[in-house]
Amino acid sequence: MTPRLDEDSPACSIERSLTVLGERWTPLILRELFFGFVRFADIQQRLGIATNLLTTRLATLVDAGVVEKRPYREAGARTRYEYHLTGAGRDALVVLGALQQWGDRHLPRASGPSLRRRDRRTGAPLDVTFTGPDGRAVPLDEVEFTSPAGR
Repeated sequence: MTPRLDEDSPACSIERSLTVLGERWTPLILRELFFGFVRFADIQQRLGIATNLLTTRLATLVDAGVVEKRPYREAGARTRYEYHLTGAGRDALVVLGALQQWGDRHLPRASGPSLRRRDRRTGAPLDVTFTGPDGRAVPLDEVEFTSPAGR
């Protein structure tokens, strides 16, 4: 469920988004969840993140409705949790793709990209773009941000 924010929250949706997604580790945690690594120990080991930071970041994502906790228990062990993306979490794939695309273009590694964005069905390469209602990709120099009417 998406939390409803009161009028005291920042008016700018970019600022509100950054309160949830803007910490350095958060996109990397989301990346691991997209890859299917949903258990705390797996995420911690793959990222090399301190457990207290991972705990805090996951709590923020759960509280914001980006991730949900699901209990699991292996034989003879205590109950632990897996972390699964919600619809809001899956929507963050666009943010991760945009960050990756920007990094590949403006901070490229000599060895090339570590990942490529591809259409799962066709294998065709993908760009992250602004898309109009007609499905046409809108060039960046034609994109503008405007205030809602009456504000």
